[in-house]
Amino acid sequence: MSGLWVFVCGPSGAGKDSVIGWAREQLSGNADVVFSQRLMTRATQAGADHQAMNPEYFEQLAGRGELAWHWQAHGFRYGIAARYARQVAWGRVVVVNGSREHVAGLRRGAALRVVQIGANAADIASRLAMRGRDAAEAIAGRLARNTRLGSVAADLEIANDGELASAGERLAGYLAGLA
Repeated sequence: MSGLWVFVCGPSGAGKDSVIGWAREQLSGNADVVFSQRLMTRATQAGADHQAMNPEYFEQLAGRGELAWHWQAHGFRYGIAARYARQVAWGRVVVVNGSREHVAGLRRGAALRVVQIGANAADIASRLAMRGRDAAEAIAGRLARNTRLGSVAADLEIANDGELASAGERLAGYLAGLA
């Protein structure tokens, strides 16, 4: 039995990390749902769930085929270790915090699902400013990219413009139903 990749994507500031974190906590006892950790060429910051690495090492991993998925966004490289592909092969649902641009270019098949998390523009702008990790120019760039990329075709769309628990429950329920 083959499992599934579930790419969770959406605009910067939509709250993907928060919604994924909420679902991860709710599904912590479900061994059939695996939440992947991203590899990134950005330094680790408070609240971030990724493994930081330098760009040269990242490129070596990609070149050796040690990344199941990799893409570029916001001037950084992102990747998912190949070990997660084994989890999919073993029948598990592997959740990836992905990029809309990357997801839009994927060949859709039986082993891939897409969840898009969105929020209203005012909430997104406020969240980007509140997290305090980007300069004003970078926030403007993220907002412009959000507008440019728009939506992707998704198997599930979640609005994260109310209580986090509401969006988190929708994601957790969806993932549990796939497992």
